[in-house]
Amino acid sequence: MHALRGFVRGLLFILWFAAGLLIGSQYQRWLGLEEGPRIRTNAAILQQVQSMAQLVTIRYVLEKVVLTEDTKWYGQNRLLLLAHGVVKAGVDLARVQADDIEIHGDRLRLLLPLPRVTDAYLDESQTRVVDRETGLLRSFDREMEQMARQTALREIRMAAHEAGILRDAEEQAKIHLTRFFQNAGFREVEIQFRRPGSA
Repeated sequence: MHALRGFVRGLLFILWFAAGLLIGSQYQRWLGLEEGPRIRTNAAILQQVQSMAQLVTIRYVLEKVVLTEDTKWYGQNRLLLLAHGVVKAGVDLARVQADDIEIHGDRLRLLLPLPRVTDAYLDESQTRVVDRETGLLRSFDREMEQMARQTALREIRMAAHEAGILRDAEEQAKIHLTRFFQNAGFREVEIQFRRPGSA
């Protein structure tokens, strides 16, 4: 009799243990919490991409020395500005359309607009006038510093373009988005950009 009771108790323990394993392994699916790739439609991908809006992928910090002079027959005004500029570039993901997305099983192809400069400004905490001269017969010209700042910002933007900020922004966008969608469950992710003249 005692042996029968022990057998029944052991059997019940095994059943309860098995039931616990089953519940533990399935509760996420029953509650809608199951892990795994959920993004599998063009509309869902589009929503995910556009929710990132401006993807700022690269930031350049540059310095520029600008000399501004205004010479008249009765004297010269001169200003030397040390400008510290910041230029940012990225991809406008809000411009991605449903036609720019192709899904084939666990493969994703995404066509993006070309990167562009999203912001450029002078860091006022580090931009300063290092030298200023006002001719003996000249009055102080308040507009010279503003002109020097505008020139510095324009030249800093040009320097960022020449240094390859858009190329770097393109590469960083590829890396960032490839990693994002691979984490979302896609095995292969192909990122391309809409070149001028392309269909």
